[in-house]
Amino acid sequence: MNLQGNDLIKAPFFLRRALNRVALLASLAGLCCATSAQDKPTAALPSVTIAAKANRDPVEKSYRKMVRGMDLFAAERSMSPNGVLRFKLLPRRPDTDMKSISMEVIGSTVAFDVAIAPDDTFTLTRNAKAFDENAQVIPNRKLQTMTWRSDIRTPGPPPNTRRLGDLRLECRVGMEAGLISNSRNIIGRMTQAVVVTPAYCDRKAPLYLFFADRPLFSVALSSGNRREVLSIDKLYASASDDPGLKSDLPFCDCEVLLDRTYVLPLGDRSWPDDTLVEFEDMDGN
Repeated sequence: MNLQGNDLIKAPFFLRRALNRVALLASLAGLCCATSAQDKPTAALPSVTIAAKANRDPVEKSYRKMVRGMDLFAAERSMSPNGVLRFKLLPRRPDTDMKSISMEVIGSTVAFDVAIAPDDTFTLTRNAKAFDENAQVIPNRKLQTMTWRSDIRTPGPPPNTRRLGDLRLECRVGMEAGLISNSRNIIGRMTQAVVVTPAYCDRKAPLYLFFADRPLFSVALSSGNRREVLSIDKLYASASDDPGLKSDLPFCDCEVLLDRTYVLPLGDRSWPDDTLVEFEDMDGN
């Protein structure tokens, strides 16, 4: 089918919407492919062991900071009374191998394995010695091949929805745990706005990047009789209006997740914690 000019304008709404979906997805895919083509694929690294813990370019995090994030979650449970906290690993490069990841907590005198679930989430056990030694949480992947987020979910919301209070607390825990991994903070005009404290999440419109489970067509907030669809600049890390994004994209941990990236008005308390964040996927679900 080849629709042009007035024919496209006269096309049924569902057809025009489908064509818009295809065009948007193709644009995002082209942007990611153009950037990733500059990177040469690398072979998968061998598993990290205690004997080989001197991985020259690790994608590691501070165990102490992550435990402090767990403490903050416990202290601020009112945002998510029934929520469950896990941590999540996400790909940062198109060629990142997310299969069979192994991970350890390694200090100067202590070391123990961390079990990773099939959905790439995990929890940390509390270990006083690892905390005192400021141990590192080390997966067997190189720097800038993966990114990290806290993952807080309340059981029971309808399909394709998240609870806003859970996401508010995700931001605060993520900041406290030091999980953001951008070598230039965040891309483009976001750079000057980012600070690494939980208080940043209290701003009315913080630029904390969330990642949906699937590529996004739209995101809406719904509370009672009030419903608001987020503007396009709140999706895809503002890719729709940032002509310089291609050069900045490799420095953002959203690079390979661009089509599922969104931000929320976390500090706008006119939206209560029980507000539902509704996702419409690119496939129409």
